[in-house]
Amino acid sequence: MRSIPIVNGLAFAVAALAVSSASAQTPDQVAQAVLAENPVIDGHNDAPEQIADRFAGDFTQFDFHDTVPTTSKGSAPMHTDIARLRQGKVGGQFWSVWIDPELPEFEAVQRVIEQIDIVHRLVGEYPEDLQLALTAGDVEMAQKQGRIASLIGMEGGHSIGNSLAVLRQTYALGARYMTLTHWKTLDWADSATDAPKSDGLSEFGVSVVEEMNRLGMIVDISHVSEATMNDTLDVTKAPVIFSHSSADGVTRHSRNVPDAVLKRLKENGGLVMVTFVPSYVNSANRDWDAAHKAEQARAAALFPGDADARAAHMANWRESNPMPPVTAKDIADHIDHIRSIAGIDHIGIGGDYDGITSTPDDLGDVSTYPVLFTELARRGYSATDLAKIARGNILRVMRGVESTAVQLAKNQK
Repeated sequence: MRSIPIVNGLAFAVAALAVSSASAQTPDQVAQAVLAENPVIDGHNDAPEQIADRFAGDFTQFDFHDTVPTTSKGSAPMHTDIARLRQGKVGGQFWSVWIDPELPEFEAVQRVIEQIDIVHRLVGEYPEDLQLALTAGDVEMAQKQGRIASLIGMEGGHSIGNSLAVLRQTYALGARYMTLTHWKTLDWADSATDAPKSDGLSEFGVSVVEEMNRLGMIVDISHVSEATMNDTLDVTKAPVIFSHSSADGVTRHSRNVPDAVLKRLKENGGLVMVTFVPSYVNSANRDWDAAHKAEQARAAALFPGDADARAAHMANWRESNPMPPVTAKDIADHIDHIRSIAGIDHIGIGGDYDGITSTPDDLGDVSTYPVLFTELARRGYSATDLAKIARGNILRVMRGVESTAVQLAKNQK
């Protein structure tokens, strides 16, 4: 009769020991354990642009296993290669196919196809490490096979040349999200960093969002004005993303997401993939960045036609005006804020590596994602929370976009 309480007491002791063991884990151990099972899916990386600009798309000029040795004199190393993606516990990457918004319409279409081609060739050159992914299921299959799922995101609606036919064909080539604008306002969508034309979306802009829903392409509203954000949320039947933005409630910046939109995002089911751009995540850095740009304009006026003099002037200015530090703690502040407004289910990561000239001090390249997750664990984020931020939330959005396309197709029959 007395054996039952002994067994119960033993079970309680074992359970208590397990809890004690889990709680004894350091924040770094928690982060590493979560990312081992739930490797990061990052929303935005500009390595294709770097490959095009640094190597003219010539794959014989670099080894993507390790891009550091190919750095030319005077230039900074790329932020991305396979070795560092592995070190950073990255299991999926949306490769950005960005082109200059100033390009003429037809050249823009050609250039974005060339950028998409770079991604396909990159995957083809490194099949043991990279795997093209078109669906959430593909991403999960790549993880099971130990490969980094490679997805394609078009950065800017100028890529489609005002043509729904081009939109459809870029989807057929593998593009799975499109950012509606880049820095420049389009005929059909207003940018956050340019004068408005449509007070949000034009009639054609509405048709672009509707067609993306029908195709199963994620609508990305980074870079767009607040009016465009709201118009998009009015129109879309599928979850949206901000592929690389942060919280305006923490750092006031035209590229960040206002609290009012965060509240609507919760209703939509979408997410903000928090970015690491220093001027977006730290107010002192934002002000320094504005002053730096102003000084560059002043140097251009002082030394017209003399690039060496301008460079020396700016070097002296930076020595006297060092860039304010930015760390993973700043990024975590934005994640905290988004969680408080929209909830844990609406947060992802979009580092913008290889698309930015400077990085946070402790997040210098794609190997450093565990640093951020360690900071979040230190703040009390659970393993479940961390798994959602790393990949669970973006996979849910992808499935939502895919299922919306299926439902829309059924409704048309």
